[in-house]
Amino acid sequence: MAKQVVSIAGIGMTTLARRDLGVEELAQQATTAALADAGLRPADVGLVILANATGGRLCDQACIRGQTWLRNSGLQGVPLVNVDNSCAGGATALRLGHIAAVGGESPVLVVGVEKMWTGHRDATLAGVEDGLPATERAALHAVLDNESGSILMGLNSVWLDRQLSERGTTVEQVAATAVKARRCAARNPLAQFQTPVTLRDVLDSAPVAGKLTRLMCSSFTDGAAAAVLSTAAAPRGPRIIASVGRSGNGDLDYHDRLAEAADRAWNASGVGPGDLDIVELHDATSAEELYALESLGFFAPGEAGRSTAAGATDLGGSGICVNPSGGLVGRGHPLGATGVCQLAELVAHLRCSAGARQVEGARLAAAVNTGGIIGGDAAFVGIHVLERA
Repeated sequence: MAKQVVSIAGIGMTTLARRDLGVEELAQQATTAALADAGLRPADVGLVILANATGGRLCDQACIRGQTWLRNSGLQGVPLVNVDNSCAGGATALRLGHIAAVGGESPVLVVGVEKMWTGHRDATLAGVEDGLPATERAALHAVLDNESGSILMGLNSVWLDRQLSERGTTVEQVAATAVKARRCAARNPLAQFQTPVTLRDVLDSAPVAGKLTRLMCSSFTDGAAAAVLSTAAAPRGPRIIASVGRSGNGDLDYHDRLAEAADRAWNASGVGPGDLDIVELHDATSAEELYALESLGFFAPGEAGRSTAAGATDLGGSGICVNPSGGLVGRGHPLGATGVCQLAELVAHLRCSAGARQVEGARLAAAVNTGGIIGGDAAFVGIHVLERA
């Protein structure tokens, strides 16, 4: 039997640069745009999967989030499933959506939404830290407290120190990666940050944790994105040639888990990292962009920083284009929506509709979204490999 082809028939995304929109308005904007892009009515949808991480803490909506936030979207009667998988909620929802579409629920509407700016910074930090086991948080705070108050940034600082000591990465290379992120974001009208920065700006920005500075790190972000997955013919829709999810429990290092998931994705898709034109990956910090590139097989250990600083991963560079959207550092990181935002960016490039940031001739692309950390392992890694229609 031939393998069922799942295409991305429609995408929609809100701006990530505003803080004044409510979570319901964000979810509905993205949903309406994705359905219109796919040429579908709400009643045509077979299943809705909504991803969100912080709604319980920040929006007073711990359960039935999708039913509540999309109740005015015309989806009455369509079954709706809610997903909470920390920062990887978007990729998790896409993985489930792919399974459901193959299983006969097509078209499947996948929505990711997050409202992180509520005026209560401590509550938002706590929502982010829900991506760590409660039994580990106190011990991590004891050893990783830092200027930002974020133990997630503390962990990223530990990983940066490992890169500096073991891989020959330099702080200047990390700063150059942040400069690239903001330069790409400045070409993206939906990005959180629209102004380019210099190497000096990055190095001189406020300290966050260890050698990480403010401009090397992702920020709280409001926003939503949606995608329609369909097994029907979709002439403009890139097809998903691999949908992979892996969860850790502490038996691997975080970056070894990334490598394991990547191996599965390359095997499932029949392509390797050297074949791809674009990757949107989970750069919670600019240092993590470099570490992830090496873990996923795009560069040998220690090579990602040198190549990025030389411009190889930038728009028009000599190598794979990395995070042309600006990534989490430039485009923004609305936790549960991030994985769907990545997909929306890739679809734009594979349709040749990405405007000033278009990667010319893009044919193959991958989205890599991670979420949660458990015992130093990644709680979830989701990878989707796309091919131009």
